[in-house]
Amino acid sequence: MTFNVDAIRAEFPILGRRVHGKPLVYFDNAASAQKPNVVIDAMADAMRHSYANVHRGLHTLANETTQAYEDAREAVRGFINAAAVEEIVFTKGGTGAINIVAAGLGASIKPGDEIVLSIMEHHSNIVPWHFLRERKGAVLKWVNTLPDGSLDMDSLAKALTPRTRLLALTHMSNVLGTVPDVKAAISMAHAVGADVLLDGCQAVVNLVVDVQALEADYYVGTGHKIYGPTGIGFLYGKRAKLDALPPFEGGGEMIQTVTRDVVTYNSAPHRFEAGTPPIVEAIGLGAAIVWLQRQDRQAIHLHKQSLLARAVDQLRGVNGLTLHGTAPGKGPVLAFSLQGAHPHDLAQILDRYGVAIRAGHHCAQPLMSHLGVSATARASFALYNTAEEVDAFVQALSKARAMLS
Repeated sequence: MTFNVDAIRAEFPILGRRVHGKPLVYFDNAASAQKPNVVIDAMADAMRHSYANVHRGLHTLANETTQAYEDAREAVRGFINAAAVEEIVFTKGGTGAINIVAAGLGASIKPGDEIVLSIMEHHSNIVPWHFLRERKGAVLKWVNTLPDGSLDMDSLAKALTPRTRLLALTHMSNVLGTVPDVKAAISMAHAVGADVLLDGCQAVVNLVVDVQALEADYYVGTGHKIYGPTGIGFLYGKRAKLDALPPFEGGGEMIQTVTRDVVTYNSAPHRFEAGTPPIVEAIGLGAAIVWLQRQDRQAIHLHKQSLLARAVDQLRGVNGLTLHGTAPGKGPVLAFSLQGAHPHDLAQILDRYGVAIRAGHHCAQPLMSHLGVSATARASFALYNTAEEVDAFVQALSKARAMLS
């Protein structure tokens, strides 16, 4: 199978757009990726031709929609190689998935129980654990990075103790692009009796993920970063872990029986999917995954890494520019600072040249503090980006630098 970036680009209608008279260069993919026609069409077709609520009806539309919804669950299962569809919970996103686990574990957290985090975590993998610190007396322990952005594995080993209940760790940093040795980290955590939750929101689009091989207890992902819609994500949990986890929300679908005096809960995954779920969004996610699985994932990986290398090569010698995160094997994320220029100003100027990048703390304020900055600019690459776009980005950045100096 040959990777053809021009053919890929033709499947994304938004990429034909011009911004301020310039061709759109979309380098904000780590925040949210654009959508191919197959996703747009799948969602529109579901609403046009067979929409109904799922699991409850016996009529044709309900049956068709329920089948499409559960087909999407199977697509997620295959995408990350879970052992069974019962291990896949649909959520509103990665944040929702982490909150389900945090709320469930919170029922048994005792004062002094430890939760170990890396300094690279996104706020969605920090704040829910702060809830347990505030409300249950849990102790948060932090593991720093090395100068190149790699996770300090020696510090991780020291942080894990018999009091550790959970290691919550990114599978790929949304700022540094770092891919920690999660297999080793999971083994270390399990050795002290701790569970492991991996935040895979960046990783699932950039790596081939096998949750059975990783042996993580929980794994979370979100749809909008893998060319699917917003409002949908997933929680993977080992079957025994999900069965032991108390429900997060109460309502329809997550119950078996309800009486005046008692309620009994449904089995996983439905016990965590209270109320009407994001049906159309799940169908869109399924379409995105099926589409992505048809591509040559290795060729895509090499393509994105070549874009990252091209950008790094051109920026490495720029006076006053600092690249954050140079760990070997990092993902296609380029965070940088330019002396004397605020990242927000850079982003606004680049936008005038049609180049869309991110600027801010990227929901990673502890990492920003560790790096000694308040914010960074960030360019991130997707399978539809091109070498010519990298050149346009570098040229626009040079003009912004001249303007701000």
